[in-house]
Amino acid sequence: MKEIKCPGMHRFPRGKKARAEAIEAALAVQYPDARCALDFEGDPFRLLVMARLSAQCTDKRVNEVSIHLFRRFPDAAAFATAEREELENLVRPCGLYRSKAKQIREMSQILVERFNGKVPADKATLLSLPGVGEKIANLMMGDVFGDPHIVADTHCIRLAGRMGLTKSRNPAVVTKDLEAVVPKEKQSDFCHRIITLGREYCRAQNPKCEECPFKK
Repeated sequence: MKEIKCPGMHRFPRGKKARAEAIEAALAVQYPDARCALDFEGDPFRLLVMARLSAQCTDKRVNEVSIHLFRRFPDAAAFATAEREELENLVRPCGLYRSKAKQIREMSQILVERFNGKVPADKATLLSLPGVGEKIANLMMGDVFGDPHIVADTHCIRLAGRMGLTKSRNPAVVTKDLEAVVPKEKQSDFCHRIITLGREYCRAQNPKCEECPFKK
């Protein structure tokens, strides 16, 4: 299937760095208050668990499941001793429930044993936790620890390609491509905003190009 190109990009510079900065500025006007769509209530551990649940699942579904999940298991210590079957049943609506439950339980045990139940503010350590990859680690660093990073989720990858900021669909490559052109201090906000644009207008199927604010 031929990739869609954003018809509104004629408004922006041709060079990738200049284009990215112009897009970032336009997104900031359109979505000044864009933030993480996961309702983690300011709790780093909650965001870590919810980010793992969000793989191949909508944020809306994760938010719904998390209400009951965290009522039953409020912290890392509770997850660390959770019964496998009960935890699997609670996260089942998010899909891939066996692997997600296993990794969340193992991750919680490590946090309790090594970090007193707290989420470490170090990217390399985050990446060492079960189920935590580059995307989750970058989300945690930006939204919890004030160190902005690129979070290359499916929306970000799709829009970055349509906007001519990358030619790849590989998350690691897209991350590097965007890191090279989006100012460091704006990377987390840029991703939240571009994700919001992707949900509202620049959808994978049947994008609303005629209604998109970038087309105007």
